[in-house]
Amino acid sequence: MNEVPNRSLAQKFHLKAIFWWGLFLVLLGASSVMTGVNWGEFFTNLNQFFVLVNQMADPAWDYLNIIWQPLLETIQMALIGTTLGTLIAVPFAILAARNIVKNAWVRGFIRLVLNLVRTLPDLLLAALFVAIVGIGPTAGVWTLAVFSFGMISKLFYEAIETIDDGPLEALRAAGANQFQVIIFAVIPQVLNHFISYFLYTFEINVRASTILGYLGAGGIGVYLQRSLSAFKYDQTGVIVIVIFGAVIIIDAFSNYLREKLV
Repeated sequence: MNEVPNRSLAQKFHLKAIFWWGLFLVLLGASSVMTGVNWGEFFTNLNQFFVLVNQMADPAWDYLNIIWQPLLETIQMALIGTTLGTLIAVPFAILAARNIVKNAWVRGFIRLVLNLVRTLPDLLLAALFVAIVGIGPTAGVWTLAVFSFGMISKLFYEAIETIDDGPLEALRAAGANQFQVIIFAVIPQVLNHFISYFLYTFEINVRASTILGYLGAGGIGVYLQRSLSAFKYDQTGVIVIVIFGAVIIIDAFSNYLREKLV
């Protein structure tokens, strides 16, 4: 007859789980106090959210004729920025991969550059490019390109490090150079991952390009900022609905392509 194993006091009363939950709640409370978060004020003024929603509930549909072009511009910005960032990210990802570049100093320097790029916030990049190239979609494209480069390069080199090393070793044993190894052994194994990461980044950039318009980086975000500043929430409602629809369509299309790649 099997005996029930004896459990310690900590296991019997789940003391570890209670301790970690208690520590989490203490840290949460301490962080709220240190940052000056006023939970009472939030819930007291929560009704203002429903006031704004009520004002946006009657959209000015005639505003659609004005925002179609900015919406198309937003999608174009995201597509061009993602493509530029991806093209630049591929060689950097290869140089940062541990199983491709054996020199730790070179690999470490490349990863340091990538970490620095990912540290820069989107809005800071947008402000810099607006100052460099002026207000308009060009600033938005370069902002999204730099953002895409930082994110995709990390995803790419992590994907490269998970591939099967067998084809790489076989080609090297046959006398293939590094370029041939990358073309015939690395790229075929990670191509589906690359396309999937490209589509994922494109989705993110469509959303991000909306926010970049607040700094004059072009796209539909400029019109969103104008409608909010002028308290024309009926126009804001139309913009939100159009952006929501565009994101759903792009997400569905990306998911469809990913399924085809599996």
